[in-house]
Amino acid sequence: MSPVRAAAEKRTAPAWDDTRLVKECLRGNEQAWSLLIDKYKALIYSIPVKYGLPPHEAADVFQVTCAELLVRLPDLREPRALPKWLMQVAHHECYRWKRQQQRVVSRDGEPDLPEPETPPIAETVLQQTQEEQMLREAMGVLSPQCRRLVELLFFETPARPYAQVAKELGLAVGSIGFTRQKCIDRLRRQLDELGFH
Repeated sequence: MSPVRAAAEKRTAPAWDDTRLVKECLRGNEQAWSLLIDKYKALIYSIPVKYGLPPHEAADVFQVTCAELLVRLPDLREPRALPKWLMQVAHHECYRWKRQQQRVVSRDGEPDLPEPETPPIAETVLQQTQEEQMLREAMGVLSPQCRRLVELLFFETPARPYAQVAKELGLAVGSIGFTRQKCIDRLRRQLDELGFH
């Protein structure tokens, strides 16, 4: 494939839905695999971060989850279930890591202690993770200017003053409020399409 065509496909490929990505991955399309992992890497990494795992353990959870995806993708019946499946695999791996840590600590003092039980996935953590993924997907569909405006106004702490935002985006200070509202409306529409409640 020519570099120009690959670049053009890369620009249009993020619009691929999960059904198409999964189909292309199963055909052996390396670009589709890259896009699929790129689309869900923040989702996968967010799970071990929520569990407070150190960076090297979070990277291990990411690797195990991706390896599981590679092996089990042909068994996936519904591509729309992929985000939840990835979250469950990452949660399971985090629990496994936590059990391993408990076992090491417990076994040192009391060799006859029973294995710690794996608690069910906390629905609130699962729901929060799903909502964060929907937000990432909705932000990814916005124009670069809208995405950056939303990031500057709502994702930075402390929030930047309008004058700084206007300067960075090359907009008039007086147009920031109007532009912000248009971008938020677009973001809401995208979230609605994704089923965000």
